[in-house]
Amino acid sequence: MRVCGIGEMRDCDRRASSEYGLPEAILMENAGGAVYDVLMRRYGMHGRRFVVLCGGGNNGGDGLVVARKLNSVGAEVRVFLLAAEDSLSGASASNLSAVMRAGIPTQRLMDVEELYLGRPYDVVVDAMLGTGLSREPSGIYAEAISMVNTTSQSVLSVDIPSGVNGNTGVAQGVAVRAEATVTFGLPKLGNLLPPGRELCGELYVSHISFPPPLYASVGDAEVNQPPPLPARRLESHKGDYGNVLFVAGARTYVGAPVFAAMSFLKAGGGYARLAVPASIAPLISLRAPEAVIVPLQETPDGSSSLDNLEALIELAQTMDMLVVGPGLSLNEESQELALKLVERVNKAVLVDGDGLSAIAGHHDVVAGRTADTVLTPHPGEMARLVGADSHEVVEYRVGVARRAAQLYGATVVLKGSTTVVATPGGGVVLNLSGNPGMATAGCGDVLSGAIPAMFGLGLAPYAAARCGAFIHGMAGDLAAEERGADGILATDVMENLPRACTAYRSGFDEIRRNYYGRICVI
Repeated sequence: MRVCGIGEMRDCDRRASSEYGLPEAILMENAGGAVYDVLMRRYGMHGRRFVVLCGGGNNGGDGLVVARKLNSVGAEVRVFLLAAEDSLSGASASNLSAVMRAGIPTQRLMDVEELYLGRPYDVVVDAMLGTGLSREPSGIYAEAISMVNTTSQSVLSVDIPSGVNGNTGVAQGVAVRAEATVTFGLPKLGNLLPPGRELCGELYVSHISFPPPLYASVGDAEVNQPPPLPARRLESHKGDYGNVLFVAGARTYVGAPVFAAMSFLKAGGGYARLAVPASIAPLISLRAPEAVIVPLQETPDGSSSLDNLEALIELAQTMDMLVVGPGLSLNEESQELALKLVERVNKAVLVDGDGLSAIAGHHDVVAGRTADTVLTPHPGEMARLVGADSHEVVEYRVGVARRAAQLYGATVVLKGSTTVVATPGGGVVLNLSGNPGMATAGCGDVLSGAIPAMFGLGLAPYAAARCGAFIHGMAGDLAAEERGADGILATDVMENLPRACTAYRSGFDEIRRNYYGRICVI
């Protein structure tokens, strides 16, 4: 499924009218009808009281259609206008007239206390601002949003919760926290990027009768629907599923190399070599007995020495992929080692953790590589890669990920609650698997093993990044099902990788059809 920005959806609305003869009134009627259908599905009508909060734009017009339809089946509904009646135009004005002629109680909201006089409402329909928001809500809009968020009623938002930026997902000041959201045409970036994704609640998408050709020209981002995993042949050996060298770890970071190498094996990878400083090699071999340990010369503080460079290059050239960085440390020699390995190894390379610090500011080195490169930063590491601050990365995730992918000539996996995978050509997917329990030390190292495993199974690097991100999140979801999101450890995620791969293989068609249960198409 494609995901679009606000400007692209406005263009769809315009073209639907000019090219396909679908006037605003029909699209508004279809949008309101979709919201009404979800209200019926979720809450029913019998004995329910609904309040519909309508702004002055088309979002408010959609809300007025909802009010009409609720009234038509005998539901108790009241409309509050947050804009002057004479500010509505076109189909919105026509629907206001129809609402008033139907005798639906309608009043201009001047004081938010008026919302909850008498018996409380059961369901609030938020049709105040929608995706047209360009600045922080103020005045009666801000007051109404705050009031809605303090009530115990169910809240359903129309298109996007009021106060959420449709292009970035950022809450511009105060924003509605909805139980569910019905969006139209395509999901907007703001519906799927945090915190908008969380504020939307359960997301429904209605195509409101847009002709399919309209979608072909909009939305250069997509919901991540990775490819199927290649079958494991009956007659096969470990070399058929990837030979990967991990250059990782330091005296003070013994967990990261274990998580990376063992996650590679648990996600289906074949043969892992784990190059670590010699002083921690015995401990690592106990915790990762299935990996082949390569002891390295080390610096006085227990990190990998630059003296290992030539031997590691020679070894890496015999492998399918090099993973460099998990727990490597910020020691100057180790950082130089990482940078030179990325520069000189002519094999696919994944750079994570401290390896990302090593290449930051050296985008020309990475972009000059002839083999594929995958970078897996969290927002802080991404900020260093592109010379931005973390706030900019969090607020403009898609744009920053695209910029980094083009700058470094690499597939970039920007980790987060909605992981963004970007390519140098500008393609972007938004990954929806995973949960807040995965915000714990070591989970990123698990991902740096899962992606090479997908590569070892036979997927190209970009597909491997998409599939690795999805299965990594799925493993976290399985861990959360077992023990709850609180207290999940990276070990739990790693141990669930085999189950995730099995579930992915067996349920692949259903996973793709329902977007892993994170989006409901109506």
